[in-house]
Amino acid sequence: MATSKIRVLIVDDSVLMRMMLSRILSEDTGIEVVGTAEDPIVAKKLIAELSPDVITLDVEMPHMDGITFLEKLMDEHPMPVVMISTLTTQGAETTMRALELGAVDFFPKPTSNMLKNTLTGASEIVWKVKSAAQAKVKPVLLSTPPVVSSNFGSLRNRSLIAIGASTGGTEAIRVVLSTVPADCPPILIVQHMPPGFTSSFAKRLTSLSAIQVIEAQDGDRVVPGQALLAPGGSHMSLVRSGGSLTVRITQDPPVNRHRPSVDVLFRSVARYMGAAAVGVILTGMGADGADGLKELRNTGAHTLAQDEASCIVYGMPREAFERGAAEKVLPLGDIAQEMLAMAVLASKASPPKAA
Repeated sequence: MATSKIRVLIVDDSVLMRMMLSRILSEDTGIEVVGTAEDPIVAKKLIAELSPDVITLDVEMPHMDGITFLEKLMDEHPMPVVMISTLTTQGAETTMRALELGAVDFFPKPTSNMLKNTLTGASEIVWKVKSAAQAKVKPVLLSTPPVVSSNFGSLRNRSLIAIGASTGGTEAIRVVLSTVPADCPPILIVQHMPPGFTSSFAKRLTSLSAIQVIEAQDGDRVVPGQALLAPGGSHMSLVRSGGSLTVRITQDPPVNRHRPSVDVLFRSVARYMGAAAVGVILTGMGADGADGLKELRNTGAHTLAQDEASCIVYGMPREAFERGAAEKVLPLGDIAQEMLAMAVLASKASPPKAA
């Protein structure tokens, strides 16, 4: 029995961009571009007529900007939306706002050079649209659980938390970090993102958290009360130098088609922290992180996965669960409290001596 194609509506005021995106998406046999719209007014009409599965949405358009349209759409007709973002500071900040309003994902605005020189960018666009088609569109989270109370004291230097996420992960990470206390153990995060966006994401998380979230640089020290976020387009791994833990940022080949890769982070944490670590895998498409979480659990580390009901895309957590990598599976709102409780237990373990 043939599988129905993913029906996509492209909303962009640029004729060239509409043509380029139509070409990229139409070359995949699993996608059908059912229409294009030059502004939100036309898009609203076509949504009613065509019932697309996914919309790609530009931000800067006549009559109504993309953010205003997205907010109205999520209120009146919630559906998977993938934003088209510019590689500027303002563009990155706008993208973070779009994700908060309910957009499933985003990709940088493609260029003609991308089609001439590489297939990587085009394949990433296709991947994101396919991921969005599987997403559960949820109401905007207007509130988050209260900050978890804790008193880690000296224990906070003895454990480490590693978090991995993909589609839907920006909001999931926000929910988790906004509830952790200022004295929490060090946190390392991989969120699948392209270059140019993680700095704004880190700043946004810092403004909403009791801890400091930093876009990691090579050689940054891993310290309590701080989260290091893998830079977009780069792997981040944990290394031990003498008595200090630092991160290594590299341009090594993609793993599981991703850079940064959650598996790269988790495997390094398994090597250098072992049972003294906590691994957490959140919403996302694919299987990145499942094997690395299993390696963590095999060392005696405590591991968590987000449950299906609270995931935007139940892909990575499902793979982790099915491979026996997740010690517990919990709703998003319960993740922070449990991972901190696990961190207390982990602080009593000793890192591998031969790491």
